[in-house]
Amino acid sequence: MIETPYLLFLGDAPDGLAAKVAQGIKDWRPEHAIGQLRLPGCNANLGLPDLSIAEAVDKGVKTLVIGVANRGGIISASWKSVLLEALDAGLDLASGLHNLLRDEADLAARAQALGRSLHDVRIPPVPYPIATGKRRSGKRVLAVGTDCSVGKMYTALCLEKAMLERGQRATFRATGQTGILITGDGVPLDAVVADFMAGAIEFLTPDNAPDHWDLIEGQGSLFHASYSGVTLALIHGGQPDALVLCHEPGRPHMRGLPDYHLPSLEALRDTALLMARMVNPDCKVVGISLNTAAMGAEEALALCRETEARMGLPTVDPFRHGAQRLAEALDAL
Repeated sequence: MIETPYLLFLGDAPDGLAAKVAQGIKDWRPEHAIGQLRLPGCNANLGLPDLSIAEAVDKGVKTLVIGVANRGGIISASWKSVLLEALDAGLDLASGLHNLLRDEADLAARAQALGRSLHDVRIPPVPYPIATGKRRSGKRVLAVGTDCSVGKMYTALCLEKAMLERGQRATFRATGQTGILITGDGVPLDAVVADFMAGAIEFLTPDNAPDHWDLIEGQGSLFHASYSGVTLALIHGGQPDALVLCHEPGRPHMRGLPDYHLPSLEALRDTALLMARMVNPDCKVVGISLNTAAMGAEEALALCRETEARMGLPTVDPFRHGAQRLAEALDAL
Protein backbone atom coordinates (compact mmCIF):
# COMPACT_ATOMS: atom_id res chain seq x y z
CA MET A 1 0.00 0.00 0.00
CA ILE A 2 1.11 3.54 -0.74
CA GLU A 3 1.54 5.45 2.51
CA THR A 4 -0.37 8.69 2.94
CA PRO A 5 -0.47 11.68 3.14
CA TYR A 6 1.03 12.92 -0.12
CA LEU A 7 3.12 15.76 -1.44
CA LEU A 8 1.91 16.26 -5.05
CA PHE A 9 4.79 16.95 -7.42
CA LEU A 10 3.75 19.11 -10.40
CA GLY A 11 7.21 19.44 -11.89
CA ASP A 12 7.30 21.83 -14.83
CA ALA A 13 3.75 21.07 -16.04
CA PRO A 14 2.92 23.41 -18.94
CA ASP A 15 -0.74 23.76 -17.93
CA GLY A 16 -3.34 22.52 -15.48
CA LEU A 17 -4.41 19.64 -17.71
CA ALA A 18 -0.90 18.21 -17.63
CA ALA A 19 -1.24 17.93 -13.83
CA LYS A 20 -4.51 15.99 -14.02
CA VAL A 21 -3.19 13.16 -11.82
CA ALA A 22 -2.50 15.57 -8.97
CA GLN A 23 -5.76 17.42 -9.59
CA GLY A 24 -7.73 14.19 -9.36
CA ILE A 25 -6.12 13.24 -6.05
CA LYS A 26 -6.69 16.72 -4.66
CA ASP A 27 -10.37 16.74 -5.70
CA TRP A 28 -11.25 13.18 -4.64
CA ARG A 29 -8.86 12.50 -1.75
CA PRO A 30 -8.26 15.99 -0.29
CA GLU A 31 -7.39 14.50 3.10
CA HIS A 32 -4.29 12.95 1.50
CA ALA A 33 -3.15 16.08 -0.39
CA ILE A 34 -1.01 18.08 2.05
CA GLY A 35 0.76 20.30 -0.46
CA GLN A 36 2.26 20.76 -3.91
CA LEU A 37 5.82 21.11 -5.16
CA ARG A 38 6.38 23.08 -8.36
CA LEU A 39 9.53 23.69 -10.38
CA PRO A 40 10.34 27.01 -12.10
CA GLY A 41 8.19 27.38 -15.21
CA CYS A 42 5.33 25.28 -13.87
CA ASN A 43 1.99 26.66 -15.10
CA ALA A 44 -0.23 24.38 -13.01
CA ASN A 45 -1.53 25.33 -9.58
CA LEU A 46 -3.83 23.21 -7.42
CA GLY A 47 -4.29 25.93 -4.83
CA LEU A 48 -2.49 23.81 -2.24
CA PRO A 49 0.38 25.11 -0.08
CA ASP A 50 3.69 25.21 -1.93
CA LEU A 51 6.04 23.09 0.17
CA SER A 52 9.67 22.14 0.01
CA ILE A 53 10.64 18.54 0.70
CA ALA A 54 11.74 19.46 4.23
CA GLU A 55 8.51 21.33 4.93
CA ALA A 56 6.47 18.40 3.67
CA VAL A 57 8.32 16.00 5.94
CA ASP A 58 7.68 18.31 8.90
CA LYS A 59 3.94 18.15 8.07
CA GLY A 60 3.94 14.36 8.13
CA VAL A 61 4.01 13.60 4.41
CA LYS A 62 4.97 9.99 3.65
CA THR A 63 4.99 9.82 -0.17
CA LEU A 64 5.84 12.17 -3.00
CA VAL A 65 3.42 11.46 -5.86
CA ILE A 66 4.36 12.47 -9.39
CA GLY A 67 1.16 14.26 -10.32
CA VAL A 68 2.02 14.97 -13.96
CA ALA A 69 0.75 13.02 -16.96
CA ASN A 70 2.95 14.20 -19.82
CA ARG A 71 2.85 12.92 -23.40
CA GLY A 72 4.64 9.58 -23.43
CA GLY A 73 4.73 9.32 -19.64
CA ILE A 74 8.40 10.25 -19.24
CA ILE A 75 10.34 10.96 -16.04
CA SER A 76 12.11 14.20 -16.94
CA ALA A 77 15.80 14.62 -16.16
CA SER A 78 14.95 17.99 -14.63
CA TRP A 79 12.89 16.22 -11.94
CA LYS A 80 15.64 13.90 -10.73
CA SER A 81 17.20 16.17 -8.11
CA VAL A 82 13.80 16.60 -6.40
CA LEU A 83 13.01 12.88 -6.53
CA LEU A 84 16.40 11.99 -5.06
CA GLU A 85 16.02 14.67 -2.38
CA ALA A 86 12.65 13.17 -1.43
CA LEU A 87 14.18 9.72 -1.02
CA ASP A 88 17.01 11.17 1.06
CA ALA A 89 14.47 12.89 3.30
CA GLY A 90 12.66 9.63 4.03
CA LEU A 91 9.80 9.82 1.54
CA ASP A 92 8.60 7.05 -0.76
CA LEU A 93 7.86 7.82 -4.42
CA ALA A 94 4.72 6.97 -6.39
CA SER A 95 4.13 7.39 -10.10
CA GLY A 96 1.66 6.44 -12.78
CA LEU A 97 3.95 7.19 -15.72
CA HIS A 98 4.87 4.68 -18.42
CA ASN A 99 8.53 5.40 -17.60
CA LEU A 100 8.84 3.35 -14.41
CA LEU A 101 10.58 4.60 -11.29
CA ARG A 102 12.19 1.19 -10.80
CA ASP A 103 13.78 1.41 -14.27
CA GLU A 104 15.67 4.59 -13.37
CA ALA A 105 18.99 3.25 -12.07
CA ASP A 106 19.79 6.22 -9.84
CA LEU A 107 16.36 6.23 -8.20
CA ALA A 108 16.32 2.46 -7.75
CA ALA A 109 19.79 2.41 -6.21
CA ARG A 110 19.04 5.28 -3.81
CA ALA A 111 15.71 3.75 -2.75
CA GLN A 112 17.31 0.37 -2.09
CA ALA A 113 20.15 1.91 -0.10
CA LEU A 114 17.73 3.91 2.06
CA GLY A 115 15.00 1.28 2.39
CA ARG A 116 12.46 3.45 0.59
CA SER A 117 9.62 2.19 -1.66
CA LEU A 118 9.05 3.00 -5.33
CA HIS A 119 5.40 2.57 -6.30
CA ASP A 120 4.75 2.20 -10.04
CA VAL A 121 0.98 1.96 -10.35
CA ARG A 122 1.04 1.57 -14.14
CA ILE A 123 2.10 -2.06 -13.93
CA PRO A 124 -0.59 -4.72 -14.48
CA PRO A 125 -0.85 -6.53 -11.12
CA VAL A 126 -1.99 -9.89 -12.57
CA PRO A 127 -1.82 -11.72 -15.93
CA TYR A 128 -5.11 -10.91 -17.64
CA PRO A 129 -7.03 -13.32 -19.88
CA ILE A 130 -8.01 -12.82 -23.49
CA ALA A 131 -11.59 -11.55 -23.73
CA THR A 132 -14.32 -14.11 -24.37
CA GLY A 133 -17.18 -11.76 -25.17
CA LYS A 134 -19.52 -13.74 -22.91
CA ARG A 135 -22.30 -11.77 -21.22
CA ARG A 136 -21.98 -11.25 -17.49
CA SER A 137 -24.60 -10.61 -14.84
CA GLY A 138 -24.94 -7.14 -13.35
CA LYS A 139 -24.95 -3.82 -15.19
CA ARG A 140 -22.20 -1.61 -16.55
CA VAL A 141 -21.91 1.99 -17.67
CA LEU A 142 -18.94 3.46 -19.55
CA ALA A 143 -17.98 7.11 -19.97
CA VAL A 144 -16.82 7.82 -23.54
CA GLY A 145 -15.37 11.11 -24.72
CA THR A 146 -14.88 13.37 -27.70
CA ASP A 147 -11.21 13.63 -26.64
CA CYS A 148 -8.72 12.65 -23.95
CA SER A 149 -8.92 14.35 -20.55
CA VAL A 150 -12.45 15.71 -20.92
CA GLY A 151 -13.80 14.41 -17.59
CA LYS A 152 -14.54 10.70 -18.05
CA MET A 153 -13.04 9.71 -14.69
CA TYR A 154 -14.77 12.57 -12.88
CA THR A 155 -18.06 11.56 -14.49
CA ALA A 156 -17.77 7.99 -13.21
CA LEU A 157 -16.71 9.10 -9.72
CA CYS A 158 -19.54 11.65 -9.53
CA LEU A 159 -21.97 8.96 -10.66
CA GLU A 160 -20.78 6.63 -7.93
CA LYS A 161 -21.31 9.34 -5.31
CA ALA A 162 -24.79 10.20 -6.58
CA MET A 163 -25.88 6.58 -6.94
CA LEU A 164 -24.72 5.58 -3.47
CA GLU A 165 -26.54 8.59 -2.02
CA ARG A 166 -29.71 7.37 -3.77
CA GLY A 167 -29.28 3.87 -2.36
CA GLN A 168 -28.28 2.33 -5.70
CA ARG A 169 -25.60 -0.35 -5.81
CA ALA A 170 -22.57 0.97 -7.68
CA THR A 171 -18.77 0.60 -7.81
CA PHE A 172 -16.27 2.85 -9.58
CA ARG A 173 -13.83 0.76 -11.65
CA ALA A 174 -10.52 2.54 -12.22
CA THR A 175 -8.72 1.96 -15.51
CA GLY A 176 -5.95 4.57 -15.31
CA GLN A 177 -3.21 5.72 -12.99
CA THR A 178 -5.16 8.58 -11.40
CA GLY A 179 -8.18 6.42 -10.63
CA ILE A 180 -5.93 3.75 -9.16
CA LEU A 181 -4.14 6.30 -6.95
CA ILE A 182 -7.53 7.61 -5.78
CA THR A 183 -9.17 4.25 -5.05
CA GLY A 184 -6.17 1.96 -4.50
CA ASP A 185 -7.33 -0.61 -7.06
CA GLY A 186 -7.99 -1.06 -10.77
CA VAL A 187 -6.46 -1.95 -14.14
CA PRO A 188 -3.75 0.29 -15.70
CA LEU A 189 -5.27 -0.42 -19.09
CA ASP A 190 -2.88 1.45 -21.37
CA ALA A 191 0.00 -0.60 -19.91
CA VAL A 192 -1.69 -3.93 -20.73
CA VAL A 193 -0.51 -5.82 -23.85
CA ALA A 194 -3.02 -5.10 -26.61
CA ASP A 195 -4.34 -8.66 -26.99
CA PHE A 196 -5.34 -8.69 -23.32
CA MET A 197 -6.87 -5.22 -22.89
CA ALA A 198 -10.50 -6.24 -23.42
CA GLY A 199 -9.94 -9.30 -21.23
CA ALA A 200 -8.57 -7.06 -18.48
CA ILE A 201 -11.86 -5.12 -18.46
CA GLU A 202 -13.85 -8.36 -18.33
CA PHE A 203 -11.68 -9.30 -15.34
CA LEU A 204 -12.29 -5.88 -13.73
CA THR A 205 -16.08 -6.09 -14.15
CA PRO A 206 -17.04 -9.71 -13.36
CA ASP A 207 -20.48 -11.20 -12.71
CA ASN A 208 -22.39 -9.23 -10.12
CA ALA A 209 -25.86 -8.80 -8.61
CA PRO A 210 -28.54 -7.99 -11.22
CA ASP A 211 -29.08 -4.47 -9.84
CA HIS A 212 -25.39 -3.62 -9.32
CA TRP A 213 -23.73 -1.07 -11.62
CA ASP A 214 -20.02 -1.08 -12.46
CA LEU A 215 -19.04 2.50 -13.35
CA ILE A 216 -16.14 2.05 -15.75
CA GLU A 217 -13.63 4.87 -16.04
CA GLY A 218 -13.20 5.84 -19.68
CA GLN A 219 -9.89 6.36 -21.44
CA GLY A 220 -8.86 8.10 -24.65
CA SER A 221 -11.38 8.61 -27.44
CA LEU A 222 -12.52 6.60 -30.45
CA PHE A 223 -11.66 9.69 -32.50
CA HIS A 224 -8.13 10.19 -31.15
CA ALA A 225 -5.47 8.97 -33.57
CA SER A 226 -3.09 8.13 -30.70
CA TYR A 227 -5.37 6.48 -28.15
CA SER A 228 -8.45 5.06 -29.88
CA GLY A 229 -7.37 1.45 -29.26
CA VAL A 230 -7.70 1.68 -25.49
CA THR A 231 -11.21 3.13 -25.85
CA LEU A 232 -12.37 0.29 -28.08
CA ALA A 233 -10.96 -2.26 -25.63
CA LEU A 234 -13.01 -0.63 -22.86
CA ILE A 235 -16.16 -0.80 -24.97
CA HIS A 236 -15.76 -4.42 -26.02
CA GLY A 237 -14.43 -5.68 -22.68
CA GLY A 238 -16.94 -3.69 -20.65
CA GLN A 239 -20.00 -4.66 -22.73
CA PRO A 240 -21.73 -1.56 -21.36
CA ASP A 241 -25.47 -1.45 -20.86
CA ALA A 242 -25.23 2.35 -20.90
CA LEU A 243 -22.94 5.05 -22.24
CA VAL A 244 -22.44 8.61 -20.97
CA LEU A 245 -21.02 11.04 -23.54
CA CYS A 246 -18.29 13.34 -22.18
CA HIS A 247 -17.12 16.59 -23.75
CA GLU A 248 -15.18 19.76 -22.87
CA PRO A 249 -16.51 22.75 -24.82
CA GLY A 250 -14.08 25.21 -26.36
CA ARG A 251 -11.15 22.95 -27.19
CA PRO A 252 -9.48 24.12 -30.42
CA HIS A 253 -8.24 20.63 -31.35
CA MET A 254 -7.72 17.11 -30.06
CA ARG A 255 -5.31 16.87 -27.12
CA GLY A 256 -1.78 16.72 -28.56
CA LEU A 257 -3.05 16.62 -32.17
CA PRO A 258 -3.33 20.18 -33.54
CA ASP A 259 -4.39 18.94 -37.00
CA TYR A 260 -7.48 17.13 -35.67
CA HIS A 261 -10.72 18.77 -34.56
CA LEU A 262 -13.02 17.27 -31.92
CA PRO A 263 -16.02 15.34 -33.23
CA SER A 264 -19.56 16.45 -32.52
CA LEU A 265 -21.54 14.84 -29.71
CA GLU A 266 -23.79 13.38 -32.41
CA ALA A 267 -20.82 11.69 -34.07
CA LEU A 268 -19.60 10.37 -30.72
CA ARG A 269 -23.08 9.03 -29.89
CA ASP A 270 -23.46 7.22 -33.20
CA THR A 271 -19.94 5.80 -33.36
CA ALA A 272 -19.71 4.66 -29.73
CA LEU A 273 -23.16 3.11 -29.84
CA LEU A 274 -22.29 1.19 -33.03
CA MET A 275 -19.17 -0.24 -31.36
CA ALA A 276 -20.98 -1.04 -28.10
CA ARG A 277 -23.86 -2.85 -29.78
CA MET A 278 -21.42 -5.30 -31.33
CA VAL A 279 -21.08 -6.86 -27.86
CA ASN A 280 -24.29 -5.67 -26.20
CA PRO A 281 -27.19 -5.07 -28.62
CA ASP A 282 -29.23 -3.46 -25.82
CA CYS A 283 -26.73 -0.69 -25.02
CA LYS A 284 -28.19 2.83 -24.77
CA VAL A 285 -26.81 6.34 -24.47
CA VAL A 286 -28.33 7.72 -21.25
CA GLY A 287 -26.83 11.17 -20.79
CA ILE A 288 -24.18 13.79 -21.47
CA SER A 289 -21.45 15.10 -19.17
CA LEU A 290 -20.00 18.52 -20.00
CA ASN A 291 -16.77 19.72 -18.42
CA THR A 292 -17.54 23.42 -17.91
CA ALA A 293 -14.65 24.24 -15.58
CA ALA A 294 -13.49 27.06 -17.86
CA MET A 295 -16.95 28.67 -18.05
CA GLY A 296 -18.95 30.93 -15.79
CA ALA A 297 -21.90 29.54 -13.87
CA GLU A 298 -24.67 31.01 -16.04
CA GLU A 299 -22.86 30.20 -19.28
CA ALA A 300 -22.39 26.61 -18.12
CA LEU A 301 -26.06 26.17 -17.25
CA ALA A 302 -27.14 27.70 -20.56
CA LEU A 303 -24.88 25.34 -22.51
CA CYS A 304 -26.21 22.32 -20.61
CA ARG A 305 -29.81 23.35 -21.40
CA GLU A 306 -28.98 24.00 -25.05
CA THR A 307 -27.18 20.67 -25.43
CA GLU A 308 -30.01 18.79 -23.70
CA ALA A 309 -32.58 20.33 -26.02
CA ARG A 310 -30.49 19.44 -29.07
CA MET A 311 -29.56 15.92 -28.06
CA GLY A 312 -32.67 14.88 -26.12
CA LEU A 313 -30.55 13.54 -23.25
CA PRO A 314 -30.08 14.74 -19.64
CA THR A 315 -27.02 17.00 -19.70
CA VAL A 316 -25.04 18.19 -16.67
CA ASP A 317 -21.59 19.07 -15.47
CA PRO A 318 -21.53 16.31 -12.83
CA PHE A 319 -18.66 17.81 -10.81
CA ARG A 320 -20.28 21.23 -10.76
CA HIS A 321 -23.98 20.36 -10.66
CA GLY A 322 -24.00 16.79 -9.36
CA ALA A 323 -24.74 13.57 -11.23
CA GLN A 324 -28.20 12.88 -9.81
CA ARG A 325 -29.93 13.17 -13.18
CA LEU A 326 -27.49 10.72 -14.74
CA ALA A 327 -28.07 8.34 -11.82
CA GLU A 328 -31.83 8.63 -12.37
CA ALA A 329 -31.35 7.78 -16.05
CA LEU A 330 -29.48 4.61 -15.10
CA ASP A 331 -32.10 3.70 -12.53
CA ALA A 332 -34.72 3.84 -15.26
CA LEU A 333 -33.01 1.15 -17.38
